Amino acid sequence: MENGEKVEGAVGDEGVRRRGCSCTKDDFFPEESFKSWGNYVQALRETPRRFMDRVLTRSLDSTELHEIKARSQHEMKKNLNWWDLMWFGVGSVIGAGIFVLTGLQAKEVAGPAVVLSYVVSGVSAMLSVFCYTEFAVEIPVAGGSFAYLRVELGDFMAFIAAGNIIMEYVVGGAAVARSWTSYFATLCNHQPDDFRIVVHSMPEDFGHLDPIAVVVLFIICVLAVVSTKASSRFNYITSIIHVLLIVFIMVAGFSKADTKNYSNFTPFGVHGIFKSAAVIFFAYVGFDAVSTMAEETKNPARDIPLGLVGSMVIVTAAYCLLAVALCLMQPYQQMDKDAAFSVAFQAVGLSWAKYIVAAGALQGMTTALLVGVVGPARYLTHIARTHMMPPWLARVHPKTGTPINASIVMLIATAVIAFFTDLGILAKLVSVSTLFIFMLVALALLVRRYYVSGETTTADRKKLIACIGLILGSSIATATYWGLSNDNNWIAYVITVPIWFLATLGLRVFVPQARNPKVWGVPLVPWLPSASIAINIFLLGSIDGPSFIRFGVWTFLILLYYFFFGLHASYDTAKESRENKTGDGLEKVEEGVVTSEAK
Repeated sequence: MENGEKVEGAVGDEGVRRRGCSCTKDDFFPEESFKSWGNYVQALRETPRRFMDRVLTRSLDSTELHEIKARSQHEMKKNLNWWDLMWFGVGSVIGAGIFVLTGLQAKEVAGPAVVLSYVVSGVSAMLSVFCYTEFAVEIPVAGGSFAYLRVELGDFMAFIAAGNIIMEYVVGGAAVARSWTSYFATLCNHQPDDFRIVVHSMPEDFGHLDPIAVVVLFIICVLAVVSTKASSRFNYITSIIHVLLIVFIMVAGFSKADTKNYSNFTPFGVHGIFKSAAVIFFAYVGFDAVSTMAEETKNPARDIPLGLVGSMVIVTAAYCLLAVALCLMQPYQQMDKDAAFSVAFQAVGLSWAKYIVAAGALQGMTTALLVGVVGPARYLTHIARTHMMPPWLARVHPKTGTPINASIVMLIATAVIAFFTDLGILAKLVSVSTLFIFMLVALALLVRRYYVSGETTTADRKKLIACIGLILGSSIATATYWGLSNDNNWIAYVITVPIWFLATLGLRVFVPQARNPKVWGVPLVPWLPSASIAINIFLLGSIDGPSFIRFGVWTFLILLYYFFFGLHASYDTAKESRENKTGDGLEKVEEGVVTSEAK
């Protein structure tokens, strides 16, 4: 019931005021713990017990599909098919990454071997796509990876991932918006800072204020909240045009190719390739937003696999060919860090082509921004349905069928970051969060396949824990050694890689699968998800220290919010609805549900 309806019988100014403002305290914190200061203090005292409850709690597929989804009051409209999803995937991924990061990484980190960096990142992304697809088919809700992790790894791990999902999209959207300004400047024959406000008293990475990025984000948000189907039509029309422009860039680039530019293919060594791959992974960010549209898909079992896998094949092929074309056109030492393709065409005598490149880049970034608004708003909507975030954010507008509140909040957060922060910092920070989340989704898939409460024996559960522990441990050891050693030290890999292999083999041979996919399943389990875990962690080992510090600071901040607000709100909501009730006694503890009746 809307707040305006609650005061139907109100009279005088108070009635008018409530009708004019639909936001009250109960829209944000309606739970029992926040009814009074006394209740809140009591809730804080119970934090350890409540925390253990949430750590052990695992949701159910049916809960996410029905009860949680119903908390938005109105249904999202099911009007998307595989064609829409595929072009949403292409539009969301091909943006700032290929047009900005390619030149930067080729010049300073990988050289012409940047194409191998795209291959490594593409393999990692494709493995993650398979893991996401199985979940999205069986749990087609707006929450994406947040919902998947709630079901398999529990509430607390889902919240940690949720906080980083939000940061991933806020920071990623900000990065694309700032890149939009850079290519707009190229199209106008200006430098990017000509359209920015340079504040010399601020740090270099935060002192180039970008008002154009804010305006572009606002326009995109308006389109996103009006209609998902209208957004889809706009997206796939512009994405098809964008692909045609990419084909033109490749043909024109290869026509001016000089194989001498490939004479020193790996000037920065193997380390440079993987270090670049970790940052370039930012170029693949966006496909997971497609999984959040499963709730609006007509036939998830058919449309999601076709849409996700199809878009990733197109994107990976385009990235690799574009990287090769760029490095054949111009020596890597001479590449421009901000607008590599435009400047490269100018250097080979095709000055007119730089305008087509700039226009294509702007168009690609516009579609990336569109999906960057549509996807995370749906993440935030589902997170708010669980009350880990204020339920006001979960509301779906009855006419448009879109989550307007969540979209506006995401717009404001993204615009603030885009206004201040440099692209280099943003790309590295996004890569850390994304790789971390993709690793968790692959881990959750192993748990989903090999553990079902009440069916998996204690012995099999212990073997599963041991194998997963060895997979994680060996992957972390490999990544740590890679990050700290030089190219010539390989002794540790003789130990860590076989441990990973044997742990995965042990999982395959000694632990029976407890659940088979109902409709569409990831092939080669456990090898494929185990490889996804290993490569995501390995790429994390190639990212610089300051990015992990920023990641740690952000995680600390979201934990503060969780322990003071999110924990108590979600605990009260779960207690009231008994959303995870699966039985009594021991079975309930195994499922992870610890309620007052079971204690």
